[in-house]
Amino acid sequence: MQPTPDLWVLVALVGLPFAAAAATPAVARQLGNRTAYYAAAVAAVCLALVASLAGTHGGASVTWVGPLSVTFGFYVDGLATFVGALASGVGVLVFVYSAGYMREEPGQTKYYATMLAFMGSMLGVVYAGDLVVLFCFWELTSVASFLLVGHYSEERESRYSARKAMLLTVGGGLFMLVGFVLLASATGTYSLAAMLAEPAATRAAVEQAGLLLPIVSLVGVGAAAKSAQFPLHVWLPNAMAAPTPVSAFLHSATMVKAGVFLLGRMRPLLVGDDWTHIFVTLGLVTMLIAAVLAVCATELKELLAYSTVSHLGLIVAGFGFSTAVGAETGVFHILNHAAFKAALFLVAGIVAHEAGTRKFSELGGLACDLPVVAGVTVVAALGMGGVPPFNGFYSKELLFEAAYHLAAHDGGLTWAYPVIAVVGSVFTLVYSLRFLAVFFGEKPEALGHVHRAPWSMNGPPLLLAGFAGVVGLGGVTAALGFPLAPVESFVGHVAASTLPPGADHLSFHYYLPTYVSPAVVMSALALGGGALTYLVWERVQAAVTGALDAVPPLGADWWYDTLVFGANRASTATHRTLWTDRLRTYATWTFAGAVGLGGLGYLATSVGVPLATPTLGIPLTVILAVAALAAVAAIRAPSHVAGVLALSVVGFGVTVFFVLASAPDVALTQVVVETVTFVVFLVILDKLPSYYGRIQRSRAARDAVLSVIVGGFVTVTTLVATGATPDSIASYFVENSVPEAGGHNLVNVILVDFRGIDTMGEIAVIAMAAVAVLTLIVMRERGETP
Repeated sequence: MQPTPDLWVLVALVGLPFAAAAATPAVARQLGNRTAYYAAAVAAVCLALVASLAGTHGGASVTWVGPLSVTFGFYVDGLATFVGALASGVGVLVFVYSAGYMREEPGQTKYYATMLAFMGSMLGVVYAGDLVVLFCFWELTSVASFLLVGHYSEERESRYSARKAMLLTVGGGLFMLVGFVLLASATGTYSLAAMLAEPAATRAAVEQAGLLLPIVSLVGVGAAAKSAQFPLHVWLPNAMAAPTPVSAFLHSATMVKAGVFLLGRMRPLLVGDDWTHIFVTLGLVTMLIAAVLAVCATELKELLAYSTVSHLGLIVAGFGFSTAVGAETGVFHILNHAAFKAALFLVAGIVAHEAGTRKFSELGGLACDLPVVAGVTVVAALGMGGVPPFNGFYSKELLFEAAYHLAAHDGGLTWAYPVIAVVGSVFTLVYSLRFLAVFFGEKPEALGHVHRAPWSMNGPPLLLAGFAGVVGLGGVTAALGFPLAPVESFVGHVAASTLPPGADHLSFHYYLPTYVSPAVVMSALALGGGALTYLVWERVQAAVTGALDAVPPLGADWWYDTLVFGANRASTATHRTLWTDRLRTYATWTFAGAVGLGGLGYLATSVGVPLATPTLGIPLTVILAVAALAAVAAIRAPSHVAGVLALSVVGFGVTVFFVLASAPDVALTQVVVETVTFVVFLVILDKLPSYYGRIQRSRAARDAVLSVIVGGFVTVTTLVATGATPDSIASYFVENSVPEAGGHNLVNVILVDFRGIDTMGEIAVIAMAAVAVLTLIVMRERGETP
């Protein structure tokens, strides 16, 4: 029995980065560039707190929104510990690296504060034990990444990239939120910890409600947007406009890992045939397409961006398989990818920082000037390419094994899975060799001597490559009978937390293959095919680039730009149509929109209209007749003043109606409103012409038709509303007015107590309007214009 986690440790873990981010401006004024080490220290403390939670399991929470069963809750298991350690551990290295990289960069205070807030948001996602809490932190990661991607805000490319990342990830998050609401409606709780405590019961409740496929699809959209799966991958390559440490942090261990973390978190609850078909297909297609695009990249960070998308596709496909091997694939490759990809991003930063360029055409032969960085690149790039015995080889072997067994079991079209996995791996090796070639071969004469980077920049990628190398060598020692037990036990423990109920899971082992198996044959085909394709990669690049140039719709960027900028143009055209500076136009569209939306509501709910007519006494009949005559008089009034007087008769008639209906408070309010409105109208009319102008017959006919429609809609709505009998609501107010609110005036109690928040909102709106009017008056007195 594992001990339960301490709530206050979790609060400290998630809250510390936010508190540190708030203190960053004051710290930066004292430390300057050494603020990087302050941020690294915060990340190190978070890593220590994550380590203190290792071995605990379960949830810890406090009530947040009790009536909705929403708690501010956390949940700890192997998966949370794993991803939390990646976020904080890689954060330490990235912050140290930033001390050298960001030394001369602008906006360092904003950079470190936002990076810390982002780390806190990611830790919140990882340890969230409630769906609402998870969603809140999920969106915070999008907000923080928006600021980080757009760090160079004066550059148009950065602003474009930040908006694209924000739009796609936040939009995907809204789909995910709908999935969460459906999941909560089926299970009766938003507590993720409660669902994971009884995954079989949760799955049964979802299936009984008939919501399994909708929930899987909606959650999948959110995960796909965040982890940049095809066709929502377009934001990640553009996000390379951010500083290199941001790219290393967000795209190796945090931002994009949130999407695959969500799949791992939901896997015990939702895995099944629908889950497998959706995510295995999505992951493998993304893996292949992004690998081909990475081969066509022209500079280092672009290649790493597409390779990140491709490897995320591998992880998504791994989590898509319902077997234990699929879980091991996803978990092990998250670990391997974080190690070699973070190292390679930092290498790209060193190259750009010291050589002044990231373009392949301007680089080569850097091993002589940067021997340590070249060694790091060998280990990390060959791990990325899946070359044995480097670390990426073993998790890719697991993918091959899972794909082959699924195809052998199901047959038919599922045989496409191992084929796509092999072809995608071919191109993975090609782009890995392209990255490695920057350090070997002939050095361009224009490049000159490249200075070595400071230790703060060399140290972090060296540590990451060292870890990746140790994991890779563990497979060799395991084949000799000396497995790397800490890694195996940890990966096995994390994989077990992503398994559905009843799944068989033996202890996890990885090793360099010593016998022929289907996975080994697939690896051999991938390595051999990759080596041969590398010899002709320029032809591949030319063919793909030519196709994208000839047929722009083949590129996902074309669809994004067309939809977004098309929406901008449509918005501008709509603005020109509606914003005519004419009150008649505004009133027309307002009334037409209200009637249209209300009519859709009636159609959706199929509400019947009562046919019985109300019984009116003589006084009410007289009052209504006078109001009707006044309304006709207002329509036919020859001047503004006559029209306002006629409208006032209608208003005061309504006041008398309220008096006869035993509602003196409402009648008094109506008198005050009608009197003030009448006076205001007269003051305004003093500045207007005395008589109405003439309008076109067609416009008058349109207004008449719209008026009849609005009047009919209001009449129908009144009949429907008065036909209802809300006895329970009325009796509740009557019975609780005195004991709960201490008031005998029921109307006042409803406004001030039962609807206090609504009333406060209305007061706030009136106050803001008053401030705006006062501001305009003051500006006018000063001779200013808004």
